[in-house]
Amino acid sequence: MKDHSNDVVKTADVIGKNVINRENEKLGKIEEIVLEKVSGQTRYAVLSFGGFLGLGDDLYAIPWQAMEYCPEENSFIINIDKEKLKTASGFNKDNWPDFADPTWLQSFNDFYNF
Repeated sequence: MKDHSNDVVKTADVIGKNVINRENEKLGKIEEIVLEKVSGQTRYAVLSFGGFLGLGDDLYAIPWQAMEYCPEENSFIINIDKEKLKTASGFNKDNWPDFADPTWLQSFNDFYNF
């Protein structure tokens, strides 16, 4: 991430970044960023996880506020165990959830304790 401050970053500098947990286990990489349309607030990072060599990866929405950037690792860190992430409700690239659906949102908030 170069040519800007530590507080502002281009999406191109975030998409493709690794996501690790506190145990420094690689959980996947950021595939997409989901914004709230009206306010412009970043809501979720979409993480690819699972599969092999990028094939068969499932996608998972991660609360943006649950991640922090670690410059030493050039990665984002989330405080979640790899095994717990495996139990999250994932989706595939052709069938995204409706992030505004109250049922999905409640399940999501319950899983991540938000």
